Amino acid sequence: MNETREKCDKISVIVPCYNEEESLGHFYERTALVLAQMDVDYELLFVDDGSSDKTLSILRDMRERDSHCRYVSFSRNFGKEAAMYAGLREADGDYRVFMDADLQHPPELLPEMYQAVSGEGYDCCGGKRMGRDGDGALRSFCSRMFYKVCKALTHMDMGDGYGDFRMMNRQMAEAILEMKEYNRYMKGIFSFVGFHTKWIPFENVERESGESKWNFKSLLGYAAEGILSFSTTPLKLAGIFGALLLAAGLLVLLVNLVQQIFIPGALSQFEVLLTVILTLAGMQMIFLYIIGSYLAKDCMENKRRPVYIVRERG
Repeated sequence: MNETREKCDKISVIVPCYNEEESLGHFYERTALVLAQMDVDYELLFVDDGSSDKTLSILRDMRERDSHCRYVSFSRNFGKEAAMYAGLREADGDYRVFMDADLQHPPELLPEMYQAVSGEGYDCCGGKRMGRDGDGALRSFCSRMFYKVCKALTHMDMGDGYGDFRMMNRQMAEAILEMKEYNRYMKGIFSFVGFHTKWIPFENVERESGESKWNFKSLLGYAAEGILSFSTTPLKLAGIFGALLLAAGLLVLLVNLVQQIFIPGALSQFEVLLTVILTLAGMQMIFLYIIGSYLAKDCMENKRRPVYIVRERG
């Protein structure tokens, strides 16, 4: 009975794509080879996130040559989070796995992932990236610091190395689809829905071909998105810093009075006043920006716009 059940299982490999014309051929050959050796049915579901190169043309050719391949093409670039959400909605497999087209997620781990979710009682099995040999020193440092800060602020398990490369069962996929917010941060959503997850370590490698679409600015924005989407702690910091600034202002005032008594003219009152005003004004602008960011996100949620718009399916 076990053998019959396993043969009936279907795996949906969801692949977000944005200008991946150089990577798609290598990805398809290597991933299809692994899946063909597994005793399951499968589909390769590519989500074209508004690519401006030949990505869509390549996906059309793949669809014609291999019935296991399908694609969804957006009307414009909506971002990887939207592409992942669309992939989950469009997929019909019993198990669904996210993979990057650049082969930084090794397809050779798919059999072990499938065994974990189909035979070991786990709801999800993810690949945990060990090391950051493919990244620069600054990017690696910033990534590690982000995950530490994010974990402290959100109190959720979004550790360094826990990426999007994970296979999940239908129950977990449906739980994720129930979260219909416009501002999506999938790493936070994975952590929020919970479920039993097994982690398989793998070594980080450089892209097979092409260039990363993530520069320092986009990574910084992604980090801010994660914190603002799953934590209100930055808002609470305003009260804490306000109290600290008040205490600092009183201390400066006291020091100024003492100096004026014992060393007349040692410190200009204007200089002290200017320092305090600039400090308070700077902090005020920072927290206005934080509050504004939360209000902007709430505004976008209330508009109830679609997470993505499909231009073509194949």
